Formats: sequence, C-alpha cells, structure tokens
Amino acid sequence: KLGVFVSDYTQTADTLEKIKVDGIILVLNGVYHATTKGSPILGKASKLYVLSEDLKTRGLSEANVDGKVKVIDYGGLVDVIFNDFEQIAWI
Repeated sequence: KLGVFVSDYTQTADTLEKIKVDGIILVLNGVYHATTKGSPILGKASKLYVLSEDLKTRGLSEANVDGKVKVIDYGGLVDVIFNDFEQIAWI
C-alpha cells in the first residue's frame, strides 16, 4: 500500500497518473486540493487526508474541506503513516 504526501497545489495530478496510489495526505500548499471543488487529486485515491495544522496556517477550516477528505492532526498523521501504508512517497 502506497501513501503519498502532496505538498504542492500545481502539477501533482499528472504525477499521480503514473503511479498506483492507495492514499493521499495533503500537507503544506497541497491542502488547497481539499478545499477546491473539482480538484483532480481527490479522485486519485480511496483514502484522502488533510493536515489540520496546515489548513489553519492558510486561514482555512474543516468546514472548507470536501467531504471525501478526512481532517487529521499530527497525532493522526503518525497513526495513518504507521497503520495504513507500507510505503510513503512525497511529491
């Protein structure tokens, strides 16, 4: 199972087309995918997560997040990394 950190808002959908991804963790500027209707990233994996601290840093709240995306904090991030995925990549 492959989990991928997405930290950028641009040009990540093309990269995800080339690999099989089981989950996506949206961090840094990648959190904008969780709040943008129709973001192509949201259809690329069955498990979608967004880091709450990065949302708050950008003036966004959980109310802005697409219903397909689970909001997690740093403790939840550790759980996701160790329990949900065998491999992690960063793009």
